[in-house]
Amino acid sequence: MNFAFTEEQEALRATARAFLADLSSPAQVRAAMETELGHDPSVWKRIGAELGWTGVAIPEAYGGLGLSWVEVAALQERMGEALFCGPYLATVGLAASAILAAGDEAQKSRLLGAIAGEGTSAALAAGTSAALASSTATRFRREGADFLLDGVERPVVDGHCADWLVIAARTPGSAGLALFAVPAASPGLERSALPTVDRTRRLAELRLAGVRVPASLRLGGDRDAGPALERALALGAVALAAEQVGVAQRSLDLAVAYAKERVQFGRPIGSFQAIKHKCADMMVKLEAARSAVYWAACVAAEPAAKDLPLAASAAKAAASDAAFFCAGNALQIFGGVGFTAEYDIHLYFKRARASAALLGDAAFHRERVAQRIGLDA
Repeated sequence: MNFAFTEEQEALRATARAFLADLSSPAQVRAAMETELGHDPSVWKRIGAELGWTGVAIPEAYGGLGLSWVEVAALQERMGEALFCGPYLATVGLAASAILAAGDEAQKSRLLGAIAGEGTSAALAAGTSAALASSTATRFRREGADFLLDGVERPVVDGHCADWLVIAARTPGSAGLALFAVPAASPGLERSALPTVDRTRRLAELRLAGVRVPASLRLGGDRDAGPALERALALGAVALAAEQVGVAQRSLDLAVAYAKERVQFGRPIGSFQAIKHKCADMMVKLEAARSAVYWAACVAAEPAAKDLPLAASAAKAAASDAAFFCAGNALQIFGGVGFTAEYDIHLYFKRARASAALLGDAAFHRERVAQRIGLDA
């Protein structure tokens, strides 16, 4: 495949890099880490209302820009480079994908319109992997015209601050799944942020005790939401993989810059063969992952593409490996100072490690790839 961004996509990438350089600098990332929300609400508002990034992949009929997952991947890559602190992956990559795949016209108009045009944030609570029947802990039961939800969900990306929660649930003893759009202020819903290694992305625990949801907020009505949720998780994996490529790229950039300026034995350490080869290995790993991610983004841009699960798993496995490999090797090039708070590389290392486990680790996705190509015997 001869992949190349269009002129408009390149302009979007350039705008994103400039915007994030101004509003997601290392100092601003560190400041956001210390806040209760974990991000700057004013920056998030500008991303939605001013730039329209929250509506990139939302059809124009629901208030979005009607672009594709290639643009989402382009933005997520830039956000990974900047370690952006904000609920973009949770809202656009996961929750909006689930609403678009499962909701009826009225639900999509209401919920997606708020995400695209009002800066509304959302989160998806659906277990930690695509093994949905076993990983979704929430149960639902009918009571009159409403549904009652009970259970505990963790970890939920940015679930502590989202305005809406898309929660997967099933009835006891059944593998069939339902998706519910739940307002964050619903009685019986308790949310708490979890302690995490990566403080640039918040994870939350949701506790639901008899949370009442009207039938109008069961996405897609009585239809089994399993296929829609599988698609949303695959799209989320593509978005996260693109972000991981950005983390890997920035880790390499930091390592190369440091290797040029750090002098040992009278010359820059970048002139030593061991450092050169380490950086070259990082570059090879990164470019292989970038190719897998761009392919997956192109597949995701086609609504009827049957290769999405395969492409998403291939991208997530490759990007998880590349991000952790590049961040880890960069940390070694920095040496002892890389572990100190003054240097940014340790933040990229923590993001790479945490993201590798999110939405299924590399081993999980390699197994999925093996199954898709017929090696499941």
